[in-house]
Amino acid sequence: MTKNQRHRPFVFVTFAMPVDGQVTTKHLAPVDFTSRKDKLHLFRQRALADAVLIGHTSLRRDNVRLGLPAELQEARTKRGQLRCPLRVIVSNKGRIDDRLKIFQSDVSPIIIFSTKRMPRKNREALKKKAILHLTGAQCVDLSRMLKELHDQYKVRTLACEGGPTLFRALLEQGLVDQLNLTIAPYLFGGAQAPTLTGLNKEFLPASAHGSLIKMRMIGEECFLIYRIKRQRSRRN
Repeated sequence: MTKNQRHRPFVFVTFAMPVDGQVTTKHLAPVDFTSRKDKLHLFRQRALADAVLIGHTSLRRDNVRLGLPAELQEARTKRGQLRCPLRVIVSNKGRIDDRLKIFQSDVSPIIIFSTKRMPRKNREALKKKAILHLTGAQCVDLSRMLKELHDQYKVRTLACEGGPTLFRALLEQGLVDQLNLTIAPYLFGGAQAPTLTGLNKEFLPASAHGSLIKMRMIGEECFLIYRIKRQRSRRN
């Protein structure tokens, strides 16, 4: 365990993408291009974690509950865990609709990290359904958020499920330990569609080097697991 990991969870990110790297459309609409095997893979990865993290844009776009199938819930309870991982939402502006599906499910507690920019009406609605952590800064400090999850909620393993902007922000701060990546046999094209690390045209401040630790083929999809090594500063 590195010094950077001592007071934060082990963070793994799970993504699926077509061969050309676009993970959604330019309008950020949901795109269902992977098989049932990949969806089960996502659930299995989620089931390994103490908490699952999602950015507000992805949550609004996909409107997911972040739960698990019954058999994976049962396996977790037999291990003495909650039925489902804690569900963590991060949003800088805090304009989160409390009518989203995630708030209609009680499989596990919901924790929201946002800022005091969150409108009062959203704050009043959300505090009835989730635990709020609001900072006075303009943006959520992701490193501090991970430390709070580790220290206050005993989260040792965190599954991040997007989106690309959140993934990039975690990468920029050296807060990603593993990337689970499914490559599907499609080509979407389109310069305005987000890639794995969003729409930002700038290089990362340091290159992230992945070490391939597992690869398998199921049907026409390739499932890859990369352990992210220490990042190195780059010269542009």
